[in-house]
Amino acid sequence: MAGTRARGALHSLLGQLCCGCGPGRGLRASTGTRVLYTLLHVLVSAVCCLMLSRTAAQAVREKMPFSGVLCQHLPGDTDCAQLVGSSAVYRVCFGTACFHLAQAALLLNVRSSTDCRAQLHNGFWFLKLLVLVGLCAASFFLPEDSFIQAWHYTGVCGGFAFILIQLVLITAFAHTWNKNWLTGAAQDKRWYLAVLLATTAFYTLASAAFSFLYKYYTHPAACQLNKALLTVNGSLCGIMSFISITPCVRLKQPRSGLLQSSIISCYVMYLTFSALSSRPPERVLYKGQNLTVCFPGIRQDELQTEDTTVAILGAAIMYACVLFACNEASYLAEVFGPLWMVKVYSFEFKKPSCCFCCPEKMEEELRGAAQEQTCEQEEEPAGGHCVFQDERDRVVYSYSAFHFVFFLASLYVMMTLTNWFSYESAVLETTFTHGSWSTFWVKVASCWACVLLYLWLLLSPLCLHGSPQHRRNSPALRIVRRRRAPHRISVST
Repeated sequence: MAGTRARGALHSLLGQLCCGCGPGRGLRASTGTRVLYTLLHVLVSAVCCLMLSRTAAQAVREKMPFSGVLCQHLPGDTDCAQLVGSSAVYRVCFGTACFHLAQAALLLNVRSSTDCRAQLHNGFWFLKLLVLVGLCAASFFLPEDSFIQAWHYTGVCGGFAFILIQLVLITAFAHTWNKNWLTGAAQDKRWYLAVLLATTAFYTLASAAFSFLYKYYTHPAACQLNKALLTVNGSLCGIMSFISITPCVRLKQPRSGLLQSSIISCYVMYLTFSALSSRPPERVLYKGQNLTVCFPGIRQDELQTEDTTVAILGAAIMYACVLFACNEASYLAEVFGPLWMVKVYSFEFKKPSCCFCCPEKMEEELRGAAQEQTCEQEEEPAGGHCVFQDERDRVVYSYSAFHFVFFLASLYVMMTLTNWFSYESAVLETTFTHGSWSTFWVKVASCWACVLLYLWLLLSPLCLHGSPQHRRNSPALRIVRRRRAPHRISVST
């Protein structure tokens, strides 16, 4: 009973914070559950950051009264190295990953909230919190050498898989936006103005980002790699934009245009910013002074000084993208099925919408008319808010995919915090300012993979002349087939 009341109170609080709903309105159960899991992941990530901090490590050694006793029972050295640093981050993320992977396996093929297994996902929050804490605590008793090595390689694979999901989502987002608004332009010419304004805004943002990066992440006497990367990625954005409007591409994809290229260009500039913020600084002798340059710092003079503001901003944007990918991928997996990473690109809108990215809009077109939602007030807190049970007939998002993507996100956050392939020297105070070369090249590879994925989406129809989709999209081919049908000759002997 207490657990039910606590859940009702949590959903009521979320309804007030997220929706601002009054006495006659409430929060969707599917939304409340996802927000709670997101907050849980934020809490775990914050704990990982604390364990990676030198200040927190010193406080653990000095102020924890039972640290000495605990260290004697943990495997490894007696200085309690497992409780802080990259080893502690690996262990906490191991517990979190196991927590989500186990739920992903248990929630396979859950179709509605009436399934008894759905309660495991939507309820028992206090019990799940205890299980999560228990898994994280148990991981500290695993052997040091064999566990860290094996879990590192697992984290690398999971981190790259999550990067691929992010790239698919951003390219699908660009294609979906472009298709939706061009569908409206075919019905009402005023949609062309919206396309023009959005395209101009994204290209302006990408150009401003390029200018900002070239001004503050380069130096007249150093940072040659930064200059080369900015030149290459800026050229790639121009090449993508040119290819998207070439006649041969538009012949196969009439809705290809500059809007989707502008969105991808903005994302490429963000990945470039993330890569440049993650590289180690350089030392250079300039005008008789020994300077440290090529790291994120904002000053108007020629001397670059360390500034954590830009690094914190980049980390916040990165983590926001992680949380968006976790929630969006689980929704697309439910709507399009297991092959959502392929099917999402072929979706066609029937009517335009300014809010096309909302799940309800796409779901209505895929499933037909939207069903009426009922409001069931399980527990009425003081505010009188209710929880909409919107998954009695069918779940809004795939529970199993939701937890599996969070499993991959845990590995990605773990690898990002511990500098990927140089995890031994990872420290929070320098992770987002001084960075490492392994993190830098992972970000650069992600940027170029995004460009290659988008170019493949543009150019692949040119290579698929005999595909069924090409035949459906070719009116001339249909006419020839209809005219030749009556002239077929059959010979029998």
